[in-house]
Amino acid sequence: MCTLAGLKYRAMKRLASPVNVLHNSPPAARWIGYLLTLALAAVAEPVTAWVYPEHRDIAVLAVETLDPGRRAQFDDFWHAARGAHESRLCEFGADSRQALAPSCIDWAALSAIAGDHSCSAAEMTATVLESQWILSVADIAARLKVDLARIQIRPRPEELPGSPETIADVRRLVESASDRAARRNAVRTADNSLQRADSKYATRAYSSNAHFLLARPHTGISAEEYGQLTLRIGSRINALGVYAWFHLDALQQATRLAHGQFSTDERQALVRAMLFDEAFALHFLEDSFSAGHIAGSWGNASQRQGTHDYYNEAGLEVFFWRGGNQSVVLMGDAHMRPEDAERAAAAVRISLEQLLDTATGRKRATEFPHSPAAPAQPDGFNVCLNQRLIDRADITAAPQAYKQAVLADLGEVLGQTPIPGLAPGLGALPRFRSEIGPFLGLAGSMDGRWIDGGFTPSEGGFVAGVDLAVRVGVGLDGVMRDSGDGLTFLSVGFRGDTRSTNSVGGIDSSEAGGNSIFAIPSRTAVSTRLRMPFYLIPGDLVLLAPLYFIAPERYEAIAVTAANGGVIPWQSGFASRFGRFQFVLGRELGVTFYGISGRDRVLAPGAAGGPARVVEYKSTALDLPILEYRAYRSFSSNQSSTVLFQLFTSLDMPHSASVISPPGALPADLRDIWSVGIRLVFDWRYYP
Repeated sequence: MCTLAGLKYRAMKRLASPVNVLHNSPPAARWIGYLLTLALAAVAEPVTAWVYPEHRDIAVLAVETLDPGRRAQFDDFWHAARGAHESRLCEFGADSRQALAPSCIDWAALSAIAGDHSCSAAEMTATVLESQWILSVADIAARLKVDLARIQIRPRPEELPGSPETIADVRRLVESASDRAARRNAVRTADNSLQRADSKYATRAYSSNAHFLLARPHTGISAEEYGQLTLRIGSRINALGVYAWFHLDALQQATRLAHGQFSTDERQALVRAMLFDEAFALHFLEDSFSAGHIAGSWGNASQRQGTHDYYNEAGLEVFFWRGGNQSVVLMGDAHMRPEDAERAAAAVRISLEQLLDTATGRKRATEFPHSPAAPAQPDGFNVCLNQRLIDRADITAAPQAYKQAVLADLGEVLGQTPIPGLAPGLGALPRFRSEIGPFLGLAGSMDGRWIDGGFTPSEGGFVAGVDLAVRVGVGLDGVMRDSGDGLTFLSVGFRGDTRSTNSVGGIDSSEAGGNSIFAIPSRTAVSTRLRMPFYLIPGDLVLLAPLYFIAPERYEAIAVTAANGGVIPWQSGFASRFGRFQFVLGRELGVTFYGISGRDRVLAPGAAGGPARVVEYKSTALDLPILEYRAYRSFSSNQSSTVLFQLFTSLDMPHSASVISPPGALPADLRDIWSVGIRLVFDWRYYP
């Protein structure tokens, strides 16, 4: 029997880190990536499995389906665990009637707090008993449960059969898109609230693969062989391995309760450690029933996130290790159905039964050996920092009979879990990508804008333009689900503008001809564009970069908040059945340089009634997108294409003006031009 623990790495060196993603990237993309590493060091989508209320519902269902005798034993143990903490720990261990704004934490909630809001059973215990923010987390989760309950789970629009040939078919497509958008918005609201309540929320779950099942190396592996693989020294940390670690802790503490004599305080501490260790273990057992975590955790960061998201939403057909020819479809986080909860709760109930039977000395088919040295404190093994499994001396040094008893208990639970997907190779489940990592791209746009006049006195008018640019950047879209926007890019391109519809004022048309009569003649320019998220004011992530070297955890929290809409969350994306809307003012800046290839010319009225003057000039235009509407987005294995509309405002500032005709004429004063417009953008990216 091999066991768990792991080699410790800083969370900043985790597999999803932008630095690791960019290590072998092209130089230009690498430069942008390293800049983003300072600005978004810890940004990553939280790849938790079930969301908090789903974890809690599974645990509640498992307790409620215990037989009456074991349920009474559970209630007795929970009563003892509450000793000296009655105000924080709820009266009932699994209260299905718990309402909004809970004033206490029940045992069922512990499996939701584990992993996602704490990295070890010891940390979870301290968080639950001592922190104030955990009650805010419980309230947010309760509200999310209410929101999700209103939304029907339907197939993705592209997965509905046939083509929309009838009104009913079109209605089903619209309903599917509407429900999908409503679910994303509900989770978006909860995620942003959770991030504000728990500053480590977005980085904690992505710090290791502890929430995922290991992929099977081949089709012939048996349940026993797979179980040994999940616990083998040197294996990557994984959901069943973490479950086994903490469940074993709880079983060892249970044997002490069954065989020892304790004072009231000692017994309360031991029972509390046992129940908290078990709850922490059950989080990862529950994770193993989430579709995105069954599909396998292999691939780069983009593939892991994209595959996780796709199967959680679309569902996955699975078989179970216990055998049988009947398959089922499991869903994933924020998409749990009653049948999904029942299947996960069945495995959780078996684990609880093992614990309760051991703690009460009930006769079992396999007797778990007494562990008199089991600690009376929850385990401190950190699943966020550990990446590999190492030896556990209390098992490897134990007699063979002890190891067999441990394997028997774990095997009983393993049989209830889904068979995971295959490792890379023939027969592996299709992988999907999200937009994470460096990219090269092309962006073409056309826009029309209203201008408040010309460089010289004139009335308002309209100008149209087109732009073609090359982009290099880092995709971190959807830092928390689909609500955030961690996208950073720099683009350089060529722009052409039509002449304006308004004419120069105060000039007789006979004095000018051709392009000169228009307030803004047609012209070309070099365009540049920069996009980067911000925390409170544009550019603050770069300005605050030194904070990373002083207080990295604080800087990580700022970066995550920035990528998910900022401290004032107006810039979070809002999904609808028609597309995605986002307020983006301050995230993107366009700078266009007119007159680079040769100065442009414009007419200005003559001085003191003299003839019209011909003025050569250059200008620099700044444009700021305000509102963005993403109408279409498609992503293949390494390419993405997006069609979006932007409402923007612009300021065109002339400079380097000189009068070239008539000779000796007085200089002309050119004015700034303000404009507002709509831009249609086609954005194509290639992720190497």
